[in-house]
Amino acid sequence: MRDYELIETYISKYFDLGGFHKTPEGSFFVVHDYDYNKFEALIKDLDELGYVPFIEKYADNYRIGIADKKEVGESKSYINILLFVVTLATTIYAGYQFAGGSIWDGVAFAGALLGILGVHESAHYFAAKKHGVKSTLPYFIPAPTLIGTFGAVINVKSPIPNKNALFDLGYSGPLAGILVTIPVLIVGITLSKVVPITQGSTVFYPSPLMSIFMYFLLPPIPAGYELQIHPLLFAAWVGIIVTLLNMMPVAFLDGGHMVRSIFNENIHRIISMVGILITIVLGWYTMAVLMMLILYVNRRHPGALDDVDDLTFRRKVLAVVMLVVFILCLTHIPTKV
Repeated sequence: MRDYELIETYISKYFDLGGFHKTPEGSFFVVHDYDYNKFEALIKDLDELGYVPFIEKYADNYRIGIADKKEVGESKSYINILLFVVTLATTIYAGYQFAGGSIWDGVAFAGALLGILGVHESAHYFAAKKHGVKSTLPYFIPAPTLIGTFGAVINVKSPIPNKNALFDLGYSGPLAGILVTIPVLIVGITLSKVVPITQGSTVFYPSPLMSIFMYFLLPPIPAGYELQIHPLLFAAWVGIIVTLLNMMPVAFLDGGHMVRSIFNENIHRIISMVGILITIVLGWYTMAVLMMLILYVNRRHPGALDDVDDLTFRRKVLAVVMLVVFILCLTHIPTKV
């Protein structure tokens, strides 16, 4: 049972209290003023009491809702290690199969892909740590797929305090991942060979980013020929796809976090639907279904605890940069010829 009288005394320490309201959707306090630093102090005070406050605009005022602080258990690092070892084995085997039986090509593929995924998720981890958000180390997910994995994730264990933190958690992974992908892409292109097209081969469509590097690093490919993709180039292609799908502006994906840090909940939901439509147009139907499921189960993205403070100018510039990165990564699903 929440002690709203006690909570009220803490809120009134920092804000001009306008009243307390009980509605079917929940209870909240109305305050007449807002201050970023005061709300940060309120978060710390109520955290000690086992409560989590969140603030948003409310007509000409602001409202502060209260949630119970969730107890989280300690992470078990041996699980991270075990999953990494298994994923290393499955991705080496996937690269071995892709390269036609070369174990060293399999190792190269696995090293490049896990490096890209690891940097992506580690960037999320350090962004969370920077803002005092509790999170786990990356969990790699082994899978019996063409690439040997379903990717990697971190588990965020505490609320995200403000829009700047939410944006940082969103953009950090894709930006770090694509920066690591580019050198792998360059090396992979130089190691790939131009060969005659064979019936039944798979066509990997290059993203704009890949096309730019191929234009400068490869001679024109004559009619009737194709690029035989080196395992490192395949790893880079997967890295671009990982960046693309994570940056789809949907629900709780990285792109969804960035969009929610900029726009309100209603606009975020509309943009999420546009993101799902883009995913369908590009042919990633399974991912589109998963996105729809996530959007249906989690009907709303609550945003940061402080949903009032605006992004810094630097982050607004970064948002434009990330939009360009997203466009450069747009890629259609492969097809057979």
